[in-house]
Amino acid sequence: MSFRRALIAFALSVGVPTAAFSQEARQVDIGYEITFAGFAGFRIDVTARFDGASYDVESRTFKEGMLRAVTMHYDGRNRAWGGFSPQGALPTAGSLSIVVGDKPRTWVAQYGSGGTMSEQHNPAWKPPPQHVIPDDQRTGSLDPLSAALTVGFAGDAACDRTVPTNDGKRRIDILIRKIGTASPAAAGVPNAIGELLVCELYTRRVAGEFEDAPKEAETKREQPMKVWFARFDNSQVRYPARLEASTGFGTIRGKMLWFRERPLTPQESQAMRR
Repeated sequence: MSFRRALIAFALSVGVPTAAFSQEARQVDIGYEITFAGFAGFRIDVTARFDGASYDVESRTFKEGMLRAVTMHYDGRNRAWGGFSPQGALPTAGSLSIVVGDKPRTWVAQYGSGGTMSEQHNPAWKPPPQHVIPDDQRTGSLDPLSAALTVGFAGDAACDRTVPTNDGKRRIDILIRKIGTASPAAAGVPNAIGELLVCELYTRRVAGEFEDAPKEAETKREQPMKVWFARFDNSQVRYPARLEASTGFGTIRGKMLWFRERPLTPQESQAMRR
């Protein structure tokens, strides 16, 4: 699996829906570190706010260490907001703001009935016919963070599913398959509650603009990424706690740096998107 696809897959798996099963207003902060061949690579910081039946979650992905020093600038922000139902998340909208080098772009998706999506691009995206995402492939897909929330809400059923994702230019399926369980000690995640789920993640292109030409199916030509999903609070929500992915240039590893909870202030609650 390439570094880019491993990063995308892990970022998509970072969902933080802790308070979905509680009316308590609170904020959850989680930090992740991703290393490449033993060197610091990316950080993913997540802030999630929950109040009653509403959620507003933000994530930021950025380079650090050696990778930041020797490669092109990258900063990605994703925000997702909506509500809850007994079946899980009910996304209202999601947004992306990405800067690669000195080229920023933003994308906002709003969700309607039946999985329909309306979107706005800045700058305008006018792809050639071969890169257009057909309407039937856009319907039912979610921005990366909204898609991740659906995984976390599934709890013990987080694996064995296909997650349709969309970043405005690329429609990708994330295929998640359970391969076993592990104790906190064996997984190297001592603060986890109960056994961890061990799952494999693959990416599958569906439609859109990709940097390289498609070859054979990704599930056949690439090694999967392995992710350990753990519980860290009193809910049944599963959080990605570790990852490993092999590439032609070395092994990518990710780990959770912190998990913090606190009550939400009235000012923070008023600032939430709903």
